[in-house]
Amino acid sequence: MNAELTDQQISSALQGISVPPQPQIMVDLQMEQLMPDPDLKVIARLISQDPGLSGSLLKVVNSAFFGLTNRISSIQQAVNLLGVSRVVNIVNAQSIRGELTDENIVNLNRFWDSAQDVAMTCMTLAKRIGCVEPDEAYALGLFHNCGIPLMLSRFPYYIEVMEESYAQNTVRIVDVENQRMNTNHAVIGYYTAKSWRLPAHLCEAIASHHNAAQTFLSPLGTDAEQKNLLAILKMAEHICQAYRVLGNHSVDHEWDAVGAAILEYVGLSEYDFENLEATCQEMTATGEGRYYQD
Repeated sequence: MNAELTDQQISSALQGISVPPQPQIMVDLQMEQLMPDPDLKVIARLISQDPGLSGSLLKVVNSAFFGLTNRISSIQQAVNLLGVSRVVNIVNAQSIRGELTDENIVNLNRFWDSAQDVAMTCMTLAKRIGCVEPDEAYALGLFHNCGIPLMLSRFPYYIEVMEESYAQNTVRIVDVENQRMNTNHAVIGYYTAKSWRLPAHLCEAIASHHNAAQTFLSPLGTDAEQKNLLAILKMAEHICQAYRVLGNHSVDHEWDAVGAAILEYVGLSEYDFENLEATCQEMTATGEGRYYQD
């Protein structure tokens, strides 16, 4: 894990932070997923037992990214359209919400919205560019910031620190967190993803998702699989304006530093990316109507 913390800092990173275990419904879903022929009816029945989870699935499948002519209200239809792996990812994301107080959930409405939109945008970019499996891109977009709500549960002033982090243009976002709290949301996200047994390469991408400059500007080699994942994620974060939604800041310093290198890496011109950006923003705005407002 490339988080640039000392062993002592890493060993104490989780002190006072409760990493949520996989919920029982997650275990049941995984058991069904491992069957030779997973039964989508069983999966839909499990999902239907949780109103919050059912709502999350319907919100995803009715979003503009799926382009359905008519909205659906059937959990069975949602499961059929999303597929087992994507359903499992959404269940995991929901378990983070269960660890927070009502007050913190209100404070982090922008986090939940951002996570879902970045996930959908990652999936769309992966389909267009082809360097990452769409479901893996979706999972990374959904979970890359899963450490943020857990940091807030431990540090009541975390939103203030997060906004301060995005305002910096000389250090990484996680460096401010390291200085103020002796840990950061990428480290916490890594341990959370690892405890959920997400694939190791996704855990590593979560750990290093604010090491973009080192990944794309350093002469030292980085694993191609990691570069592909992080390229998709950084483009999606910029398109969804995470710097504005999460950081309450008007400039994306991280993209300014590495955006050109990322586009060169994936073989997109500025014009190509602007077209992709406009398409994804239109889909997001149509589906949820919450972004791109000053």
